[in-house]
Amino acid sequence: MSRKEEYEQKAEAMLAPIVESNGFELVDVEYVKEAGTWYLRGYIDKPGGITVNDCETVSRAFSDKLDEDDFIEDSYIMEISSPGLDRPLKKEKDFARSIGKLVEIRTYRPIEKQKEFCGELTAYDNNSVTIEEEGTPRTFDKKDIALIRLAIEF
Repeated sequence: MSRKEEYEQKAEAMLAPIVESNGFELVDVEYVKEAGTWYLRGYIDKPGGITVNDCETVSRAFSDKLDEDDFIEDSYIMEISSPGLDRPLKKEKDFARSIGKLVEIRTYRPIEKQKEFCGELTAYDNNSVTIEEEGTPRTFDKKDIALIRLAIEF
């Protein structure tokens, strides 16, 4: 396991009880380097959406926990935020919640000369994702998908 994965797992284990005690859902935790700075991000959600006050409540409690168990060696910025309307689907629960909804898929390599697809999510399993695109089912191997997220309809 990489250091990044270890940090994400430890942070998720610390953050999950805080998030759940507030009646929210922990969507994801990531530890990423952007423009030379490390970020530890927790994404939270609830029906109707997360507010700035919700993020602040979780952030304060999580910050206290991180101070108690200072397990990350690098300096980093901790952020708690909403995953956004166009959040990526990563976990099984994300796919389950999104059945019947419009999703965008980007592939690593072109498939039939295109890398972007949009359709209704109709099925998924450990290895594949199926969408219905203009009445036609299309199945993708998960290993070929660079990004899958909810599509925003205007």
